[in-house]
Amino acid sequence: MRYFIYLEFDGSAYSGWQIQPHSPSVQHTLEESLALFLRHNVSVTGAGRTDAGVHASEMVAHFDLDEPQECAWMKNKLNGILPPDIAVHRIVPVAPNAHARFDAVSRTYKYYVSLAKSAFNRNYSWYLVNEPDFDAMNKAAELLLSTVDFTSFSKLHTDTRTNDCHVTEAVWSPLDDNRWVFTVTADRFLRNMVRAIVGTLMEVGRGRMDTGGFSDVILSKNRCSAGDSAPAQGLFLHKIIYPDNLFLIQK
Repeated sequence: MRYFIYLEFDGSAYSGWQIQPHSPSVQHTLEESLALFLRHNVSVTGAGRTDAGVHASEMVAHFDLDEPQECAWMKNKLNGILPPDIAVHRIVPVAPNAHARFDAVSRTYKYYVSLAKSAFNRNYSWYLVNEPDFDAMNKAAELLLSTVDFTSFSKLHTDTRTNDCHVTEAVWSPLDDNRWVFTVTADRFLRNMVRAIVGTLMEVGRGRMDTGGFSDVILSKNRCSAGDSAPAQGLFLHKIIYPDNLFLIQK
């Protein structure tokens, strides 16, 4: 029996989602917790990777069990075992061939910036000493909607077969007087892609690059021409969408 598990996590204490030797990961912590109450090892496959320090409002993963189990019972057991910085929202049965990574229709990330220093929000946003030009950043971000090859915003030397992505949303919006959020949705994302985009858009917002320069970065297909990656703590994996026919019951 295959299940999708929906969870959130604070990535501050983890090396990322994926298991890594000698470093704590969300995937490893989840697998250990499942094994503890199911009394056998359970392999969990996530919808994608997140870098060290990156958070998730919604991560999805799948796992298989030989015998079906009650979903609410599993959720409650896991939430009683997992550390406070990981919480399970729900567990749902899915089709036997459903895949958390390859069947995702779209993913949405949000990147938060703050214009006021906060002792409590420092692990969940990028504090900007000077306010950038968000209108200019939005004009540049519109170019992402017509871009296909995102090599300029990809981590170097990855094992992906293509750097093609289709972005359907890319916009900066105010949350209040001191906070803004960049929302970006696509069918897939490359490693470090959102942080590289945000870092390059910030060059536009600070007047160091105009919209034409941002277009040149895209066309160069060269990561070295883009800006530095934005800090990890402002980034959240926000939403993952799947076809309804994967689910055996209503989500």
